[in-house]
Amino acid sequence: MITVLGSINMDLIASVTRLPKPGETVAGNNFVTAPGGKGANQALAARRAGAAVAMVGACGEDEFAVPALTYLRYDGVNLDRVKSASRATGVALIFVGSDGENVIAIVAGANGTVSVEDAKAAVAAMSRGDTLMLQMEIPPEAIEAGLKAAREKGITTIVNIAPLTADARRLAQLADIVIANETEFELFTDTHGLDNGAREAEMLRVNKDFRQTVIVTLGADGMVAARDGKIVRAAGLKIDPVDTVGAGDTFCGYFAAGMDRGLGFEMALRRAAVAGSLSCMKPGAQPSIPFAADVDSHM
Repeated sequence: MITVLGSINMDLIASVTRLPKPGETVAGNNFVTAPGGKGANQALAARRAGAAVAMVGACGEDEFAVPALTYLRYDGVNLDRVKSASRATGVALIFVGSDGENVIAIVAGANGTVSVEDAKAAVAAMSRGDTLMLQMEIPPEAIEAGLKAAREKGITTIVNIAPLTADARRLAQLADIVIANETEFELFTDTHGLDNGAREAEMLRVNKDFRQTVIVTLGADGMVAARDGKIVRAAGLKIDPVDTVGAGDTFCGYFAAGMDRGLGFEMALRRAAVAGSLSCMKPGAQPSIPFAADVDSHM
């Protein structure tokens, strides 16, 4: 069983000819809305990967509250611990360039009301051996409370340190598994401009010093992990991306589901890498998350 403690958003997505520079206006050619939020995205990915999933978070009492939960509800994610807050539902403002790259601004809204009490109650409802997955789009106090309560209860914790915040380094040290992209890992470890060898050496140091599994996603180059003093690599698929929004969340959810069902670590990584690649073939975060059968057909 996987419980995701995290954010729920509506994504407002504009396709543009290219990403604008500061102070610049560029032409757009399409606009859509879609459910999002790193927590909700990862919960949906884990569910589509085949895991039993519960979502813990908050929505507002506005016009975005119902559509923000549409995919989670339809796919069978348990929403009993998604509360209604007086603030607006969180939103992400997303520009997607013609090359598939993106820039994103987040307005937390109701996500900012996820509390220490919410986190403790979520963990109290879990069992030893379950998995708790978190990101950085809810208050750090709630993240910390969830991680500490899970450790006391023997629950495996996965933290995706995105978006990277001032609290990410401190909070990530409380987790069993840390997932980051290249930039986030360098900021997390206060290192810069690492080549592959230096990055892997730093990952092994973190793995040893904090007894954590560390996974760094590398975009088109797949990902690399440090676990039990060893480096493990996994490749995704060779694709021409349409939209990279949500690819990292898809990876996280599929990886958590693979570990939850007892796949070997390397197989869980590979399956998650393939899922992340497939998610880049469609626009939007949640609409693009592949189902397990599609991922398995590409393994």
